[in-house]
Amino acid sequence: MSGDLLIERRDGVATVTFNRPEQRNAIHYEMWRGIARLMGDCGKDSTVRVVVFRGAGQAAFSAGADIAEFDRHRKDSTVARRYHRAVEGALDEVAALPKPTIALITGFCVGGGCELATATDIRVAAENSRFGIPSAKLGLLVGYREMQRLVRLVGPGVAMDLLLTARLMDAEEALRVGLISRLVPLAGIEDTVRNLAAEVAALAPLAHRGHKEILETVLSNPRLKGLTPKQKRLPFACYDTEDFHEGRRAFLEKRRPQFKGR
Repeated sequence: MSGDLLIERRDGVATVTFNRPEQRNAIHYEMWRGIARLMGDCGKDSTVRVVVFRGAGQAAFSAGADIAEFDRHRKDSTVARRYHRAVEGALDEVAALPKPTIALITGFCVGGGCELATATDIRVAAENSRFGIPSAKLGLLVGYREMQRLVRLVGPGVAMDLLLTARLMDAEEALRVGLISRLVPLAGIEDTVRNLAAEVAALAPLAHRGHKEILETVLSNPRLKGLTPKQKRLPFACYDTEDFHEGRRAFLEKRRPQFKGR
C-alpha cells in the first residue's frame, strides 16, 4: 500500500490513515482505489472487528479530493466518469462494509473527506473540526449516493444550506444537526476513539453485521414492503448462532462473553 494510505491492524481494530499532512490529507485517485481495496481486505479478514479512519496529524481528517489532479482526472466529463467511479466505489465499500466503522475527525473534514465520513457508522470529532462540501466554489456537483448519505444524516434543509453556501460548519453545529455522533476535546480524542473501538470490537460481530443490514433496509424501504425471505429471516437468525448462546451463558455466569463471529 502507498505511503499516502496506511493501515494498522491491532487487537481487532484496523486503523486506516490518510497520510498526507502537508496537503491536509487530500485524497488522490490512487488513494480512492486503495480505500476500496482495503475495505475488501478488511471485510474478509476475520481478525478485524472494527475499522477506524483518520488523518495524519491534527490539522485535517481530509481536505477532500486532491485539486492538483483535476487537469488529469477531471478536466472533462469523459475522464471525470472514471475518477467518479473510483470515488464512489471507495465510498460504497466503506458504507457496505459488514463491520462497524468509526471516523476519528480532527481539523478540516471537507469535500470528499466529509463525504467519506458520512459513509461511516460513528463519527467522533474534536473541537477543532470544521465540516463542509464547498463544491460550488469549483463548479462541481456531488453524486447521487453522496447526496443520499448526507441527507440521511442532516436532512435536506441542512444539506442544501451547506451545498448552496459552500460554508464550513464548526463542530458544535455539526453535532447539533447530526453530522457527527460525538464531540470531544482535541486532547482526549485519541483515547476516546481507542476505547470506543475496543468496546465495539468486544461485542458480537454477527449482531453488528445484522444491525447494519437492518438499518439499510429500514432506510431504503421505510414501509418494509416486499421484504425478501432473507430480510424476513434476519432478525431471527441470531438465535441459531454460537455467539447468541455464548452471550446468554456469559450473562447467566456473570462473565464477559467471548464472541467468535459464528
